[in-house]
Amino acid sequence: MSHIRRLLILTGAGVSAESGLSTFRDAKGLWENYSFRDVATPEAFSENPSLVHGFYNARREQLKTVQPNMAHNALARLGRELLKRDREMILVTQNVDDLHERAGSNNVLKMHGALREVRCGPGPDGVSGCGAVIPWSEDLSLQTVCPKCNAVGTMRPNVVWFGEMPFHLDEIYDALATADMFVSIGTSGSVYPAAGFVHQARAWGIPCTELNLEPSENADVFTNARYGPAAVIVPNWVDDILAQ
Repeated sequence: MSHIRRLLILTGAGVSAESGLSTFRDAKGLWENYSFRDVATPEAFSENPSLVHGFYNARREQLKTVQPNMAHNALARLGRELLKRDREMILVTQNVDDLHERAGSNNVLKMHGALREVRCGPGPDGVSGCGAVIPWSEDLSLQTVCPKCNAVGTMRPNVVWFGEMPFHLDEIYDALATADMFVSIGTSGSVYPAAGFVHQARAWGIPCTELNLEPSENADVFTNARYGPAAVIVPNWVDDILAQ
């Protein structure tokens, strides 16, 4: 622990799976009845905005039925304890849920956006909108009026769709460059650019740990690994880190 001044943690769907949120690749999960091409691309939004809005409305509603699990809580505890010791944890997540925040983690970098945020534009017809990002917990439709500019039909989920650029990349790479350790939790290792973080960290000589239900697609790049349910292995790992 004495050598860790800055810790960068990346989380993926495996962290939230035990709260009841389906993972991207689960055979009985989120995408079972949908192709991502139909609900998670700018083209899909242009072609069938009602379907896309309905899909994300259902996901937003599901958030009201789930709670943070022990993995979320352990990471929030780790962040608080490191801060007490004048150290820093940067938490980057690919998840669009708000379970890290509800567990008590602060300054979460949500590289794929947030379900409980909406953005004015670009709308399904290509209208740019005013660009305002607004907290949102209700349904969204083509009839929704932007609270900032009063435009109608320009509102969309503030999530990163396939083919769009993730958020906060410059900030994430800057944090990674100065980290003493990189930890990936509950990720498939197949979605880029996040799957490339471990390669960059290793190129910079940064130790890398994988915590996952099973080895990811890039598991061989990590210097350390623990496998099992996130709600079990993450609290145990946090205990070990704080005991060092």
